Amino acid sequence: MYGVCSMLTKKQKNLLIFINKKIRSSGISPSYEEMKNSLNLKSKSGIHRLISALEERGFVKRLAHKARALEVVKLPENASANDIFNTFTPSVIKGGLDKEQAKSTDVSVLGSIAAGTPIEAIQQEVDRVALPEDLQNNGEHYGLKVKGDSMIEAGINDGDTVIVKKTSNVDSGQIAVVLIDDQEATLKRIRKKGNTVALEAANRNYGTKIYAANRIKIQGKLVSLYRNFH
Repeated sequence: MYGVCSMLTKKQKNLLIFINKKIRSSGISPSYEEMKNSLNLKSKSGIHRLISALEERGFVKRLAHKARALEVVKLPENASANDIFNTFTPSVIKGGLDKEQAKSTDVSVLGSIAAGTPIEAIQQEVDRVALPEDLQNNGEHYGLKVKGDSMIEAGINDGDTVIVKKTSNVDSGQIAVVLIDDQEATLKRIRKKGNTVALEAANRNYGTKIYAANRIKIQGKLVSLYRNFH
């Protein structure tokens, strides 16, 4: 019986995913009007019922100190990464480090990156990889080896080599290499709000860190990644 209680109807699941996307993209819960429109419902009373059902099942929590504010506690087990994030995820070039691609333009791999990597650690070439054809003649790029699992829900695994396009500006929701306080570099999803920048992991076991915008420098945006399959 308990399993049946935690199952969501299609409308409940769609509403939950909509709320989650809105909070992730803007930092605030959608209004009841936005929720109503997203599900093509005629009245807001249907939204109240859906939210109450989600709350009873432990998927959302109402924040007492804010009017209408909601927090997503968990997502359905069968929600895809695309449902969760609905934002940029890199294209994977499977087995792309094979040497037969060496004819293509290649780029430097500048060491490894994880949360809190000292900037010195990613300023020295450790390898070279082929640059995918669709990225050639489209700006300057470099590669980084990924250490750790903080971005796995965006499809970025420990041991992957990410291809980063050099830029000092990215859109909110994109994954970027950022420099914190001119000292440490990390690969995170960017959320901009006012004079702050949130660095968001793509792993529910890691928290989001918020910094004053003047403490953050964008070093490049993620455009692709290589994964070797053994």
